[in-house]
Amino acid sequence: MSRGGYPNETIRLLHGRASVRQFADRPIEESVLNAVLDAGVHSATGAMQPYSIIVVEDPGTRQKLHDIDGCGQKQIAEAPVDLLFCLDMRRNARWAKLRNAPFTATSSFEEWWVSFQDVIICAQSICTAADAMGLGSVYIGTVYMHFLELREFFDMPEGVFPIVMVCMGYPRGERPEPRPKLGRDIVVHRGSYREPSDEELLAAIDAKHGGKVEPNERRLSTIAEVSRRVGGAPLEKRVLGDIRTRGYINTAQVIYGLAYRADKGVENNLEYLEQLSEAGFGWHEEYHLNDE
Repeated sequence: MSRGGYPNETIRLLHGRASVRQFADRPIEESVLNAVLDAGVHSATGAMQPYSIIVVEDPGTRQKLHDIDGCGQKQIAEAPVDLLFCLDMRRNARWAKLRNAPFTATSSFEEWWVSFQDVIICAQSICTAADAMGLGSVYIGTVYMHFLELREFFDMPEGVFPIVMVCMGYPRGERPEPRPKLGRDIVVHRGSYREPSDEELLAAIDAKHGGKVEPNERRLSTIAEVSRRVGGAPLEKRVLGDIRTRGYINTAQVIYGLAYRADKGVENNLEYLEQLSEAGFGWHEEYHLNDE
């Protein structure tokens, strides 16, 4: 083993990867940016390569993008480059029409499923390439909160849909250390799925997250509301009783009751499907084939 216990530089980069949220006031050289983008273009994909990347470098545009999708994430405006990764079936729809070929990809769940994977694979390839070139990056996952605004802002035609954003640039100061992750013994299953014991599962997740959050009136009120909306009065009573007994809010309650509220995660499902329809994607609707 070399390089401090890693077999090669690629493995070291992957083990040391961490989100960078503070960027130096330094532009990314065109040659460096192109090398990173080319790495994404050459990532694993199906035959159709159904994605597009919108590169945002202009400071004014980055600020407007922050105003749309900021959610307190100032790195959108501060990073020298923002990348918006889009699922793009427009290009292939045009190609099929120009070549007189039948086309149903925007109405196919199978096409959507594979294409979504391709978008994320491309984004991760770019993030790894950015690390290899001395850059840093961070994912912005709140794109889903602003589908319509982003599509309008970037003048996306029918068949193009925003999936995820990445902020990228040279890190300011020391590169952050990687956060703890669940280990191979929990995540990797050999041959078939293995259900860990309750004790093993709790120990692994507690080792990853750790810590306790002190209850206060605002936090308890929020957790009570979320629990009541999800599971009614019985769940609210059980959750609040658990907090009172322990004397603290555990990590699962923090994540699903405060940070990623379980009620908010499901209340807009139908609205998102409507937004997909407006963008020209109808895989959740019945498609009538002519089988006569």
